[in-house]
Amino acid sequence: MTVRIRVRPMLLALPLILTGCSSLSNMSWPDISWSGMNPLNWFGSSLTVSDKGVGGITSSTPLTETAVKDALDGDYTLRSGMSMSDGKMLSFYQAMDGKDVKMSISGEPKGNVQRVDVVDPKVESEWGVKIGTPFSTLYSKAFDVCVKGEGDDAENVECKAPQSAHVTYVFSGIWHGPDSLMPSDDALKDWKVSKIIWRANPANNAQ
Repeated sequence: MTVRIRVRPMLLALPLILTGCSSLSNMSWPDISWSGMNPLNWFGSSLTVSDKGVGGITSSTPLTETAVKDALDGDYTLRSGMSMSDGKMLSFYQAMDGKDVKMSISGEPKGNVQRVDVVDPKVESEWGVKIGTPFSTLYSKAFDVCVKGEGDDAENVECKAPQSAHVTYVFSGIWHGPDSLMPSDDALKDWKVSKIIWRANPANNAQ
């Protein structure tokens, strides 16, 4: 009798234990994110700025929501708008991460992408330049390489990337001289990249 009393509860408990393990297993597997386990995704965005474009965006990418979203691998939500530049109507999409604008993709309405402005710290150029890169790591002088910024970048300086006619870097920093003058090289050395611009037409780059 004693043996039966001890064994029977164990036999009754065994199915419950197995059922519990089965339930835990069923609860755990759906929560696993296989993409999150991919080492390529551990370091944030994989998008880069190159001579050809930004991520999958190139000069042949139509300026449509579907085309732009696919070219950016769906990493952002898009917000559309219209603006004027030099008397021309432009269409643009802002790539959003929550409430923050990380990128602006623009061009003529119903045309292809002509320009991409990148302010996302996770996106860098294929040459290793990213938001926050100091001027002094890329240039020793601004002459023949940089110009004063325009529009929203009027207080900044825009410089041609050494490796590409399609890419420019916008630098921001402190300058105590006249707004109409280019900051001195000594002042610029501490300025940092605040924006990376890719243009389909190099003729529109900083001269």
